[in-house]
Amino acid sequence: MEKKDKRYQAYLRILKEELVPAMGCTEPIALAYCAAKAREILGCMPDSVLVEASGNIIKNVKSVVVPNTNGLKGMGAAAAAGIVAGEADRALEVIAGVTEGQKEEISRFLKAGKIQVRPMDTEEVLDMAVTLWKGGEEARVQISRSHTNIVLIEKDGEALYREKCADKVLRAAEDADNDGGQGAVGCKPEAGTKGGNREEADRALLNMEAIYDFAETVDPDDVREVIGRQIALNTAISEEGLKGNYGANIGRVLLHTYGNDIKNRAKAAAAAGSDARMSGCEMPVVINSGSGNQGMTVSLPVIEYAKELGCPEEKLYRALVLSNLTAIHQKSGIGRLSAYCGAVSAGCAAGCGIAYLQGGDLEAVNHTLVNALAIVSGIICDGAKPSCAAKIASSVDAGILGYAMYREGQQFYGGDGIISKGVEKTIGNVGRLGKDGMKETDKEIIRIMTGCSGKAPAAVKDGKKAYYSSGCFWKKSSKSA
Repeated sequence: MEKKDKRYQAYLRILKEELVPAMGCTEPIALAYCAAKAREILGCMPDSVLVEASGNIIKNVKSVVVPNTNGLKGMGAAAAAGIVAGEADRALEVIAGVTEGQKEEISRFLKAGKIQVRPMDTEEVLDMAVTLWKGGEEARVQISRSHTNIVLIEKDGEALYREKCADKVLRAAEDADNDGGQGAVGCKPEAGTKGGNREEADRALLNMEAIYDFAETVDPDDVREVIGRQIALNTAISEEGLKGNYGANIGRVLLHTYGNDIKNRAKAAAAAGSDARMSGCEMPVVINSGSGNQGMTVSLPVIEYAKELGCPEEKLYRALVLSNLTAIHQKSGIGRLSAYCGAVSAGCAAGCGIAYLQGGDLEAVNHTLVNALAIVSGIICDGAKPSCAAKIASSVDAGILGYAMYREGQQFYGGDGIISKGVEKTIGNVGRLGKDGMKETDKEIIRIMTGCSGKAPAAVKDGKKAYYSSGCFWKKSSKSA
């Protein structure tokens, strides 16, 4: 692929947009960023706080430790950290600079009971808003669709900034309330246009043939900064995960139980990074598709194999370009958050990078991906927590097995379950499964995690969603009393 090809420049931009450093699980960090921005707009510490979030945000914040809070978990902890100590200009590293004194202040602010958390009435999967009050002053910030995409900033009821797309979302929500229907399902900026506070490259340009071509021909200097940072940061937290005592210590369990061969080391490296990250380790990682776990899963097994095989640096860089873009390609169809476990996309993509390091051509990479997806596409996402590390290990194992199958002349064929003939059709099937097919599964997972019963209350007033003490909300059906 030549540099003048529009895909070459788009793929570089995609890597730079996606492979950014973040400290802590991205959902609580995004909430801390939202809260820090609201505090910045208010200009002082608030007397009261309202945090609203979509079910998937609640799911992914509920059980994970927020870094730099002395082990605090949950929505309130993330918001408190952002309000008390957040630096909004640092985005996903918003609470990286918290001092010891601020940690105590975060705890006091949380215990003061100033923060109310409730589900958000939204059709967006990734959606959150933080509203702060001080006397007669008010500030509100909303983030939607991606972790740093601010769509609304208000001060005392006046919009200081509103993404044009957000106007459509608000009107759709109003229409849904007025006519009792669903209304429009939010909006998404067109590829290559101004969306919120950044312009994004067109993910529709991604396909496996072009990704492989780009990985083979990219000038290493064009990706040296972004890939080099991923190698350095993700390796460091993986090593910390193996040394320290984090979560269920899946990385160490793998090594102690199954030995030190390269297949096991590759799984353990990725799992150990997740062990540390899910349990509040204060080291940053380079993310992929909005997720630190996915960023580690797509990179660390490939790095381990490169060390084992004695690959030159350039070969490793090309393999990581391939694995990262393969994961992003899959996730573009699924979306940032879903009931479909993102570690699956990343682990299968890591298998592609490992295949490339061992001389695999495009055919080998495609078969590796399809085989791996056939094995582990049923793993659900039930929030960020220590068991993510074990799911990562299973997904990496599937990626490694997918390539081993190809080398032995074995494969899964089109028509076997969700597999179709051709890698792009299979990727499309997985996207359909994760984005559309698992919507109801996602809702049930969230209800289970938040202690909601399986049935809506008998009476819901005015046909609108109502909030209950359990934190559940339901929409009135035509048959409701």
